[in-house]
Amino acid sequence: MLSNSASKIIRGYVRSFSPHKAIIKIVFFLYQNTLISPKRTLFVARQGLQYSSVILFSLYGQRSSSTVAGTEKGEDSFLKWLLLLIPATTFCLGTWQVQPIPLPVDPMEIKQLEYRRVKVRGHFDHSKELYVLPRSPVDPEREAREAGRISSSGESGANVITPFYCTDLGITILVNRAYVPKDKIRPETRIKGQVTEDVDLVGVMRLTEQRKPFVPQNNVETNRWHCRDLEAMAKVTGAEEIFIDAVSTIPGGPIGGQTRVTLRNEHMQYVITWYGLSHCFMRCIQHFALMEYI
Repeated sequence: MLSNSASKIIRGYVRSFSPHKAIIKIVFFLYQNTLISPKRTLFVARQGLQYSSVILFSLYGQRSSSTVAGTEKGEDSFLKWLLLLIPATTFCLGTWQVQPIPLPVDPMEIKQLEYRRVKVRGHFDHSKELYVLPRSPVDPEREAREAGRISSSGESGANVITPFYCTDLGITILVNRAYVPKDKIRPETRIKGQVTEDVDLVGVMRLTEQRKPFVPQNNVETNRWHCRDLEAMAKVTGAEEIFIDAVSTIPGGPIGGQTRVTLRNEHMQYVITWYGLSHCFMRCIQHFALMEYI
C-alpha cells in the first residue's frame, strides 16, 4: 500500500504536469532510487508498479472527464507510444548488461569494466605460459561444506595464464585459461587443449591485484606467480596490461569459469534494475489497456 505522503506526491504530479511529463518524472524517480540505494532495487521496482499504476489511473480519469479534442488525441497517442518505448528500452539495457561486449582498448574504459564479460577472437601463444599457484578449482558446494574447517580436502593445482593475440584488434592480451591439476601443469601433458588456430573467446575482465600480506613474491625466473601483477606479467610476455578470465573450457585444456568475485558486482545490480523496470512498465501498460475497455 502507498503511504499518504506518496499519494500526495503522485496527485501533485498529476495536477502539475502533462501526461507524458508525469510518466517521465516517475521513470527518473525509479532510476535515481535504484542506483542510489542498491539494496532497495527489488523493493523499489515492486513499489514502482504501484506508483506508476496510480499515476496512469489518475491521468486516465482526468482525460476521460474532459472533452477530447484533436490535440488531446495526439497527446494520448504520444503517451501510449512512450509507455511502449519504456519497457522495450529497459529490457534492452538489461540484456546489454548480460551479453558480452567487444573488448575495448582504452585503458580508462577498461578500468570501469571489471567483472564485465567481453568477447575476443584470436589465437594463443602457448610458448609464454605463466603459472599462478597454488590454486584450487572453484567449487561452491565443496566450499560451503568445508566452511570453517582448518584444512581443506580440495585438489591443488595452478591457473594457466596464456598470451592471446587478438586478430581484430592487433594487440596481445593475457588470458587466464584457468585451472589445471598438478599433473597437468606441464604443457606436454595436455597437448589436446593447446589449440593453435583462431578461436572465439568470452572472458571476464580483471584488473591488477595487490599482493596480500604473507603471500610470497612472484618469481619471474622460475615462472611461479602468486598474485595477478599485470605490469610484471605484461613485461615478461610482451602483452598489453589487459587480463581476462576465460569462462569456457577448450576440450583437453584448463578448466575455465574459475572467476572468484571478491568485490561487489555492480553489473548484476544493473541487470535486476533494468529488467525490474521493464516488468513494472509492462504491467502498467496492461492496466492502461484494460481500462480502455472498462
